[in-house]
Amino acid sequence: MGKIFPILLALMGLAAGGGAGYFLKPPPAAEIPETCADADGEDDIQTASTNPVKADVDAEFVKINNQFVIPIVKEEKVTALVVLSLSLEVTTGNREAVYQREPKLRDEFLQVMFNHANTGGFDGVFTQTSRLTNLRRALREVATSLLGEVVHDVLVTNIVRQDQ
Repeated sequence: MGKIFPILLALMGLAAGGGAGYFLKPPPAAEIPETCADADGEDDIQTASTNPVKADVDAEFVKINNQFVIPIVKEEKVTALVVLSLSLEVTTGNREAVYQREPKLRDEFLQVMFNHANTGGFDGVFTQTSRLTNLRRALREVATSLLGEVVHDVLVTNIVRQDQ
């Protein structure tokens, strides 16, 4: 009896946990239509960055290889590092074009991020929506200047700041 009791307790705990998980799971997500038609019948979508773009189901996301490391300099000393990961939303079929231009993209993106850091963009509450929107807008302008209108948006997929 002394050996069976712990096993029974474990099985009861497992059953209770499974039951709780089953009954407390969130409801299934509602389906989101791929396009929204406005009054004149044209399909339009507004992105979170306030950049109106045509609804394009033929878009793909291209992850930029390697993270970006941006030093935060105060009084000629590195006081923090910001690490960012980016992806580009582009028209389907342009993945290879992004990878062919990646060295130039990385260089231009770094310049934008250094300017953002030098103007205090990564100070304080650096994840504030307005600050990230300004950064993403500048990155999108650079990407569009290098790749053309195939670029729909620049996505900040990861961001972290490590103070020294």
